[in-house]
Amino acid sequence: MIILLQSDPASTMKHKKQGRPGELSASAAVSAAEAFIVHSICAVGLAVSFWVAHSLHSITLISHPFQTLFFIWVVECPVVILLYSRYRQNRYECSYLRAVGRGLLGLLAGALVNAFGAIALGAPVGVKYLSSTVNWSMMMSLFVVVPAASVFGSSWTDWQRLFALTKPVGTVEYMICLPAHGALIGSWFGAWPMPLDWERPWQLDHGLGFGISEPSAC
Repeated sequence: MIILLQSDPASTMKHKKQGRPGELSASAAVSAAEAFIVHSICAVGLAVSFWVAHSLHSITLISHPFQTLFFIWVVECPVVILLYSRYRQNRYECSYLRAVGRGLLGLLAGALVNAFGAIALGAPVGVKYLSSTVNWSMMMSLFVVVPAASVFGSSWTDWQRLFALTKPVGTVEYMICLPAHGALIGSWFGAWPMPLDWERPWQLDHGLGFGISEPSAC
């Protein structure tokens, strides 16, 4: 007598959904309190970099925009990359160091895209302004591209859902989506008054300051 063993379809689907422990979405284990702590640490990093630049190095966004932007993104870069790499997807296949490497590559790639976009929209291309454009691009890439690169890597589906469709799912994706859109909106608010009164100190101070602080506020 031949006995045919049939697996339970519901049980099979359950095992498929579970998969490997390392492949579970990182957002499943992230609470709202933890997300708040992550954003608070990023905000403290920004505040400390501003304070050190002003108090110890005597530079501001008005007097020395290039040096100030450079100092801020250099200080904030390891904070953002190290924090968001903890929430990488597919932990079974992607190590923490690999996620950090993806964040660094995302920083450079995002800065290149931002620089070309800024120049295409009218940013000065002369040698005098090139350093400021590059550092602004690095700053934007740090808040817009780096978190997603550290978490998702090159997963086009996740990138498209977050930035093209704006449909985040789970706490981690909201942690990525809100600061990224906040940085873009803040930069736009800092840039649109420029033709009204070109290169005035208040535009550099309040415009760039709002663009930098908006991601942490979100």
